[in-house]
Amino acid sequence: MSKGTAIDLGLNEAYNDLFSTQAERDNAQRSYVIDLPASEISDFPDHPFKVRMDEEMEQMVESVKERGVLSPVLVRPMPDGSYQMVSGHRRKRAAELAELPTAPFIVREQTDDEAIIIIVDSNLQRERVLPSEKAFAYKMKLDAMKRQGERVDLTSTSAVPKLRSNELVGAQSGESREQVRRYIRLTNLVPKLLDMVDNSVLKEKDKLQMALRPAVELSYLLKDRTPCWRSLRVRIAPRPMPRPSKCGSFPSKAS
Repeated sequence: MSKGTAIDLGLNEAYNDLFSTQAERDNAQRSYVIDLPASEISDFPDHPFKVRMDEEMEQMVESVKERGVLSPVLVRPMPDGSYQMVSGHRRKRAAELAELPTAPFIVREQTDDEAIIIIVDSNLQRERVLPSEKAFAYKMKLDAMKRQGERVDLTSTSAVPKLRSNELVGAQSGESREQVRRYIRLTNLVPKLLDMVDNSVLKEKDKLQMALRPAVELSYLLKDRTPCWRSLRVRIAPRPMPRPSKCGSFPSKAS
């Protein structure tokens, strides 16, 4: 693992855990910048956002070749001594394509759920986010918030209505609760159908498109398909054979 000179950013909390040592508190709360090879940074599991080689990305690569990575990429340290991506995937990829030996990275201690929320919030600020990216991002953030046990009422007085988790996600992303629910429904679609929904934004030629609303309706149909087949198999199951009459022959059907 290549190491560089760390720069302390002085982001210590004002109040520390009473029962930890000063060294432990300083290590847990400090963020610092270090130069690392971009190829040595591992991806975050199930990261929903794609890095596309479009015109904007090509321009970023040329800019990185000329001036380097101006804004450090956010990573978190892992128990094995490696680093994992949190935010800045396009800058990291541009550094790789520009063949830079190293790039600046901010190293910050974060839990899985803290990292997920930062990943989602930072990437949703992009100019163009695909429906499939929003779908899995909203679901990841919602699940992370529930695992954290985050308060979703946010009430300072009794007059303020309580917010559901998806309402809070929507409020933080500029979407309505119902729109968040629609996007999350897309996670039930197979990849080919998701590609069609994404193409309603990408507008790629010779590829099929599907709008958001029909895709949401289709997600319910696909979910209910298995129960329907089960009920159908029950209805078409063969009836038991009739018992023979006293004379030993089976009763004939009525004409």
